[in-house]
Amino acid sequence: MKVALASDHGGINIRKEIATLLNEMNIEYEDFGCECSTSVDYPDYALPVAEKVASGEFDRGILICGTGIGMSIAANKVKGIRCALVHDTFSARATREHNDSNMLAMGERVIGPGLARDIAEIWLSTEFTGGRHAGRVGKIKEYEEKHL
Repeated sequence: MKVALASDHGGINIRKEIATLLNEMNIEYEDFGCECSTSVDYPDYALPVAEKVASGEFDRGILICGTGIGMSIAANKVKGIRCALVHDTFSARATREHNDSNMLAMGERVIGPGLARDIAEIWLSTEFTGGRHAGRVGKIKEYEEKHL
């Protein structure tokens, strides 16, 4: 698995924590920043990472901002992206099992580093279960093909 990782100024601390987790899990990743504490625009980080995941250059992506909301909205504008905003472990597992999410968004001002690590570890290690869920994800893909 290869993961693209990014944050805006509001998610730097958790992004560094997730980078440590990826190293511990021996998962290949690339960190796309940001490295500043001054305000930056989250779409400047979310969109390029989402495009890299959608193109297949990366298998999954993880985005962090203050709430995770802006990053998830921006990423979901890219065709082929299913970015889930997650702040609990149950949802981390469910979004992989049921939705085959390929991107994860979290908010540093919403959750702490320990919970962020738990969420990311569960999300990274959970497989899509397919079955009845595959048809549902297929409907999303079909819509994208027609309208995006």
